[in-house]
Amino acid sequence: MQADVDFKIAALRALRGRCPCCGQGKLFRAYLKQVEQCSACGERFGQIRADDAAPWLTLIILGHVFLPLIFLFNWDWMPLWVAMVSMSALVMALALVLLPRSKALFIAILWRTKAPGYKPVELG
Repeated sequence: MQADVDFKIAALRALRGRCPCCGQGKLFRAYLKQVEQCSACGERFGQIRADDAAPWLTLIILGHVFLPLIFLFNWDWMPLWVAMVSMSALVMALALVLLPRSKALFIAILWRTKAPGYKPVELG
């Protein structure tokens, strides 16, 4: 039941944690576990495998954000252990926030393009 949804709209819906097809139903039933099908439109997402892409994108984004911070700012005004603990906590918190959004984005990409990670379930 894949509707002809614009790629940008599908991606934005997924980033909000909603169904890329209709924008109404939830995309995840748990932190990183996608629903089998949308509760609003019935579009199936359980067969889409976006497992390795989400951590990859999360690491790329976090690396490009934190590496410049580490080199550009002078951290000498606080003890080294405080800087290490606070930066580690911040990186972990941002990774936990970013990871489901990255997975949702890749689910939308695979759903919209019917790429190799998109495997329709054969009935019968």
